[in-house]
Amino acid sequence: MNLINSVLSDYTLQIVAMGSAILGIISGVIGSFAVIRKESLLGDAVSHAALPGIAITFLITQTKNTEVLLLGALISGLIATLIIILIDRHSRVKYDSALALILSVFFGFGMVLLTYIQKLPNANQAGLESFIYGQASTLLKRDVQVMMLLGVVLIGLVVLFWKEFKLVSFDSDYAESLGFSSRKITLILSTMIVASIIIGLQTVGVILMSAMLTAPAVAARQWTDKLWLMVVLAAVFGSLSGIIGTISSSIIPNLPTGPMIVLTISFIVIVSLTLAPNRGLVWKYFKDRRNQKDINEDRLLNNLYQLYKNHDNEWHPHDIYTIKPEKIRSKQALNYAKDRLESLERKGLVQKEYFDCWAITEKGIDYMENFISKGGL
Repeated sequence: MNLINSVLSDYTLQIVAMGSAILGIISGVIGSFAVIRKESLLGDAVSHAALPGIAITFLITQTKNTEVLLLGALISGLIATLIIILIDRHSRVKYDSALALILSVFFGFGMVLLTYIQKLPNANQAGLESFIYGQASTLLKRDVQVMMLLGVVLIGLVVLFWKEFKLVSFDSDYAESLGFSSRKITLILSTMIVASIIIGLQTVGVILMSAMLTAPAVAARQWTDKLWLMVVLAAVFGSLSGIIGTISSSIIPNLPTGPMIVLTISFIVIVSLTLAPNRGLVWKYFKDRRNQKDINEDRLLNNLYQLYKNHDNEWHPHDIYTIKPEKIRSKQALNYAKDRLESLERKGLVQKEYFDCWAITEKGIDYMENFISKGGL
C-alpha cells in the first residue's frame, strides 16, 4: 500500500501518466477510422517516415526543442503520406506495396541521418535516438499541455466532420453521390492520422506508435458494431493502457514505459479477441457448437419427417439406427444422437415411444414443413 501511495503521489509519474492517457485517447479515436478504412499500416509507414524529419530539423536548427523536432516529423510524415497516395493513384503499384516502400526508404534514410548526427562534434546531438523507441519519462508539463491542445483540436475535428468521416469510411462511392468530396475528406483524415502519430513519438517512439494507433480500435471493434461506441471504447482502452503501462513501469525497475504501454494494450486486445460477446473466440466456439447441435437436430427431425411421410403407418415409431443409419458407428455417436432426440422431445417436436423408439409430433411436422418451405435442408 505504501508503494502504491508513493507511486501515485509522484509528480513526474502523474505528468507521464496524463500524457500517456491523452495519447491513448487520441490514438483510439483517430485509429478507429484508420482501422475501419483498412489503413492501419499507414500508421506504421508514417511513424517510421517521421524519423528523417526529426533528423533534418535538428541539422537545420541545431536544437532539441521537442515542438520544433515534432514539427519536422509532422512535415516528413505528411510528405510520406502524400507520396503513398500519389503512388497508389497514379501508378500500377498497389497501396500496400507503396506503404512498404515508403516505410523502408524513409526509415532507412532517417537511420543514416541519425548515424551521421551521432558522429558530429556537437554535444547537443545526444538523445535523438530516443525517438526510435520513445522515452515517456522525459515528458514535461509543457509537453502534456501541447498534447492536450492538439488532442482537443483532433477530437473536435472528428465531432465536426463525424457524418462525413463515417460516410467515407464505410462507403466512399455513396458519399460521392451525396455530393461529398471523398478525396478531400480522405486527405483530412490522413492528415489527422499523421498528426496523432507525431504526438505519440516522444512517448512510445517510431517503432511502437503504429501499435498504439491500431490496437485500441481493434480491441474496441470486438465489442460493438456501432461506430460511435467503438470510438468511445477505443479511447477508454487507449487511456487505460497509457495509465496502467506508466504505473507498471514505475513500480518495476528498469522497465521502459513505451513498450509497457504497448504490452498493456496488446493484453487488452487479446482479452477482447478471446472474450468479447458475438466476436470473441470463446463466444464463437460455443456458438458454433450450439449451431452444430441445431443442425444435427434438424437433420434428425428431417429423417423422422421423411419416415413419417413414406411409412405405411405414419405414426409408427423408429429406433435410432433407423432414424440415423449413416453415422451410428460408436457408443459416443449413439449417445450423442439420443441427447439430440431428447432435446427435440423437450421442444415438443418428437416423442419417445416404447423400446426407446421415437416418432415425430404434429408440432414437429408443422416445424419441418415451414422449414422446408423456406428452403431449409
